[in-house]
Amino acid sequence: MNKIIIAIMASSLVPAAAMAQSAVTVYGVADVGFVRETGGAEGSVNTINSGVASGSRLGFKGTEDLGGGVKAYFVLENGMKIDTGSAAQGGLLFGRQAYLGVSGQSGAVSFGRQYSPYYRAMRDIVDPFCDGLAGQAGNITASNARLDNMVGYASPTLYGFAAELAVGVGEVPGNSAAKRAYSTALSYTAKTLVVTLGWHQQQNALASDSSANTLLGARYDWGVAEGHLGYARNKGLLGARSNDAIVGASVPFGPHKVYASYVRHDDTTHANRDASQWGLGYTYALSKRTDLYAAYARIGNRNGATFKVGNATTDGTGNTGANLGIRHTF
Repeated sequence: MNKIIIAIMASSLVPAAAMAQSAVTVYGVADVGFVRETGGAEGSVNTINSGVASGSRLGFKGTEDLGGGVKAYFVLENGMKIDTGSAAQGGLLFGRQAYLGVSGQSGAVSFGRQYSPYYRAMRDIVDPFCDGLAGQAGNITASNARLDNMVGYASPTLYGFAAELAVGVGEVPGNSAAKRAYSTALSYTAKTLVVTLGWHQQQNALASDSSANTLLGARYDWGVAEGHLGYARNKGLLGARSNDAIVGASVPFGPHKVYASYVRHDDTTHANRDASQWGLGYTYALSKRTDLYAAYARIGNRNGATFKVGNATTDGTGNTGANLGIRHTF
């Protein structure tokens, strides 16, 4: 990987006379909806939430053409709460994403706070809800969403194959392994079929234990519908072990789109804290940038399992959740 980074950096040394072309884009999502949750210790909970289908955000992204097929690029993305006007992601200025990179014929290298390759494989290929609304697979599966201090490499696509590699540097003084994370995804695309294999490992704060997830998933487009499949094997801290299975579909017709999925979590330890989730969602496009959405999901917990129905930005309070809202992208 070091040779790849050096090659990409070296290829960016173009003549000073080269005319660089740059562009900066401002973009975002405004999402707000009504959420009703039941089945938790707090009883029935009714709220107006921001980021139910997609996290509300304001972002800046840009590229500069350095010549010779090499580009520099950046993303700065702030998460916000439309319902209160406050910052999301614990108040971080650019808590959703913040990174800088260089791309060329050999691939792309990026540095900063970014989505892990494992998370993108789950969100974009396996989960028909794309990590949003009540039916999202992340309610009972590991998502491994973001890595701080991440160094990532994305290969070019060759004969349908592409790979992503990432390391999240823990930056713990005196213990370079502590909090370190590794994440990879290998994908193959052939017309209407996409297959992915992902792996993610996270060290704890002392590097004395680690969690790991391995994901095999696929998405197939029949034209009238898309099918989604996924299977994950999980190793948690303190000897936790589990398997997850995901099957789902999304069906577009005109301005309408229907989503459905079933997620099964199998705890393979003696505790046997299994869970299963059924989810159903619907969106209606008012325009290319604005849609209405509705969703419902229910989790069946067994033997003391405590999974909750959340959405794109909240973890939920009970084992059922219903959403109704509006989303605008710009």
